[in-house]
Amino acid sequence: MQLTDTSEKNIINVVEQFDYSTQDDGYNQSFIKWRKNKDNPYAFNFKMDRRESVFVDGKGFESKSLPTAERNCVIKIMNVAGIAMLMWVVIDNIIGKAVISLFSFLGFDIHTSFFSTGFYGGDVEIVTSLILIGLMKVMLPAWYVHKKLKMPVKAEYITKLRHSSDMIASLCMAMAASAVTSLPNIYTNRTRQVFNYFREIDADASAWDQKQFIIYAIFDIVVVSVMSELFFRGAIFGALRQFGDLFAVVITSMMSALLVQDVREFPAALLMSAIAAAGMLRSGSILTAVYVQIIFKLYRMALILLESTSVDSAFLKRNIFILAVFIFGVAGVSLLYILGKKKNHHRIASYKSEITMWQRLVIAFRSYPVPAVMGVCVMAALIKLIL
Repeated sequence: MQLTDTSEKNIINVVEQFDYSTQDDGYNQSFIKWRKNKDNPYAFNFKMDRRESVFVDGKGFESKSLPTAERNCVIKIMNVAGIAMLMWVVIDNIIGKAVISLFSFLGFDIHTSFFSTGFYGGDVEIVTSLILIGLMKVMLPAWYVHKKLKMPVKAEYITKLRHSSDMIASLCMAMAASAVTSLPNIYTNRTRQVFNYFREIDADASAWDQKQFIIYAIFDIVVVSVMSELFFRGAIFGALRQFGDLFAVVITSMMSALLVQDVREFPAALLMSAIAAAGMLRSGSILTAVYVQIIFKLYRMALILLESTSVDSAFLKRNIFILAVFIFGVAGVSLLYILGKKKNHHRIASYKSEITMWQRLVIAFRSYPVPAVMGVCVMAALIKLIL
C-alpha cells in the first residue's frame, strides 16, 4: 500500500489507497469488504481528513493519529498469531506426548517421555500417533485464527493463478534453495543414518515396513504441506498484508521457521517459507506455496533414499544429485528471468507510512504473547540440539 502525498492531499483512507493491482478482482473485493467492516478490530481501516480534529478531554482538539492506529492494529493481529503459535507448540511438545502416554496406558504399543524427543513401539501405533498429532497441531491453530479474524474464504486465500511463469520460477528457486540449505548438514555423522532428514518424526523409522513408510511419507509430503501453507498463507497472511506484502512475508516466514523448533532446520524453513510466500504473491495462487513445500520435502526424501543405498556409492550419488538439483533450479530461474526481463513485474504491493518497516517489525515481535512463544521455541530447539 502507498499512502497519498500528505503535502498535497487532505484525505487519508488506507483502505482505498492500498495497491490492489497485484491480485485478481474477486480476491480484492472480498479483501476490501473485510477491511471496511468498522466492527472488525483486526482491519486497518483508518480514515482521516487532515482539516478536521477531535476534542479529547483534558487535552483539547487533536488530530487522529495514523501511526497509533497502525500500531494498535498490528498488535491485535500479532496477539492472535502469537496465541496460534502457542497452541502449535503446546500440542507439539505437551499435548501430543500426553496423548501418546494415554495410548500407552490403554495398552497400545507406543511409548515416549516428556523429557525425550523419541517415540518407541509398533510401527502402526507410531505412524497413527504422528499423523494424529500432526493434524492437531496445524488444524487447531488454523481454526482459531479463522474464527478470530473472521476473514471470508475469498479473502483468506489467494487462489487465482495469474502468472504461471512466476509459479515455475518459484519452483525452480525452491529446488536451488533446497540444495543449498542441505549442505551444512550432509557432512555430519547424523546424516549417515537412514531417514535422518525426517527429524520431526523422532522415531526409529528404519524399523517400519514399506506400507507404513509410504503412508507417513504421503502424509508428511502432501497433507502437511497443504495444511501448513493454508495456515501460514491464510488469514494471518491476509491480515498482515494490510501493512504491505513484504511485512507479511517476513512475519509468516519467521513464524514458520520458529515453529520448526530445530536449530539445524531453521535456515531452511525460513528460506523455503519466504520463497513460498513470495511465489504465492507473484503467481496469484496459494498452490505455488504448497508446491514449493512439496518440492522441498521430495528433495529431502530423495536424499533419504540415497542415504539408504550401499555405503560405497551413497555419498557419490548424493553429491551428484544435490549438484544436479541446484544446477537445474538456477538454470530455470535464470532462463525465466531472461525471458520475462522486458515485462512488467509489478507483483508485490508496497506500503509507506510514518512508521518504518523496521519499527513495524519491532512492534510485531514485541506484541504479547509473541516474545514468550519465541522464547519457548528457542528453548525447545536447544533441547533438541542437546538431545
